[in-house]
Amino acid sequence: MNSPAITGIGSVSPFGVMSGPVPTRPIEPRAIAGWPTPGLRRAYLVNPFRPGDVIPGLKTRRLDRLSVWSLVAASLAVEDAGLDLARANRSRAAVVFATGLGCIELTEAYFRSASDNGWAGVDPILFPETLCSAPASHVARCLDLRGPNITASCKGMGGECALLQAASLLRNGQADFAVVMAGDTLTRGAYEWYEATCALSPACFDAAPPEGFDGLIPGEGVSAVVMESADHRRRRGARVYAAVRSGHFAARANVERAIRKALVERSPSEVALVSFATSRGALAEDAIRELFDRAVFAESSPVAAGLGDAGGLLRLLLALNGAPRGALAVLASSSSVGASAALLLELP
Repeated sequence: MNSPAITGIGSVSPFGVMSGPVPTRPIEPRAIAGWPTPGLRRAYLVNPFRPGDVIPGLKTRRLDRLSVWSLVAASLAVEDAGLDLARANRSRAAVVFATGLGCIELTEAYFRSASDNGWAGVDPILFPETLCSAPASHVARCLDLRGPNITASCKGMGGECALLQAASLLRNGQADFAVVMAGDTLTRGAYEWYEATCALSPACFDAAPPEGFDGLIPGEGVSAVVMESADHRRRRGARVYAAVRSGHFAARANVERAIRKALVERSPSEVALVSFATSRGALAEDAIRELFDRAVFAESSPVAAGLGDAGGLLRLLLALNGAPRGALAVLASSSSVGASAALLLELP
């Protein structure tokens, strides 16, 4: 395997706070108690936890939850990779982060303060933590990672694009390893916006939704992986979860075309596992299933779907559980604005 590879996994999600692969198990949305609602409202929520109990000495005062979860997930991924940062060349360590909503928790607090007190009464210390790049910056600062630092938001495929960006950095020799993260937090403002646009599933209101319901069940969480270049991981003798053989992103392209470009010279018949998400409807999904008529399609988790832009990375972590060893896998998605992303992965 001469491709960049995933060697460590960490996550903060409704499945729990953990290092290593995320277990594929059924999970139910929980009633929202963090803000007042006009009745039962449900979502896929992260159970409250003390970050200092997971990562001793971690200081999180004044940080948005997205930054806190990113620090925890990144630290767990580094731990799972067995990476000794004290001995690593930190100038060649990258951080790549993907998010759809950014640090929305403190963004809401900032604008609420402006609404209540006027701009002259806004607490200026809140503003730096409203930036979408804040979580990646905190991870780089706390772990002392001094290489490229990138934050992306890609309309439904942020997780895939973060993996593609990290793989590009490693292939081009701009870094030896990268901490790759994707995530979002759920707030009252975001949830009420989903509800106002009639995007929510009946399961958000009814504990026993009808069979075959449609709509979104919002979720939250941060997934993280350590990705290393082939040379770096060989020197360490690191374990490999999956290697990124190739990938393709197109702002305006049919998802089937993006997948074919990601396959390069490999045949769809060689692919054993497919994890696919689309907002382009049944026709796009049918075309992909026809293309990979011999592959197993990983069951799409509603938790990952609820994460929107950041769900692609969690989908990958869930798909790795029980995946056939020594096989090729495809992670792909398409968005409502016509963009598509696809990665070809090799499972050791």
